[in-house]
Amino acid sequence: MPDILQDFPINAPIEKVFQSISTPMGLDNWWTQESDGQAVEGAEFKLGFGPEYNWRAKVVRCVPNIEFELEMTQADGDWLGTRVGLHLEDREGLTWIQFHHTGWPQANEHYRISTHCWAAYLRILRRFLEHGESVPYEKRLEA
Repeated sequence: MPDILQDFPINAPIEKVFQSISTPMGLDNWWTQESDGQAVEGAEFKLGFGPEYNWRAKVVRCVPNIEFELEMTQADGDWLGTRVGLHLEDREGLTWIQFHHTGWPQANEHYRISTHCWAAYLRILRRFLEHGESVPYEKRLEA
């Protein structure tokens, strides 16, 4: 199975990064259009990406300020059962992120598009945390 993996630093406190990846308000700043859920293992997250894309995920790992991972339970077929997660480390004042989206059934067109989209979304996360930049949901893949 192919995986999407990206490692990069963010010049922001680890606590602020964790809030941005594990809370609805944080996720809505860079990834989702509208989300709801709690950062507690076993909890359900609602991930809204527009009228036809109301997805769900289960929190499978949550270690405050260290790790957050979701397993997709309602999504497009290729995403179903995949895991999206981030591991955080403090490295000399920078928060180092190890991002993964694992469990893809195959390296098809949707996988390749998602690889590009994750790079764009993670860049928006970084710009939001480092510079306070906010990109409207509809323009995120153009940013």
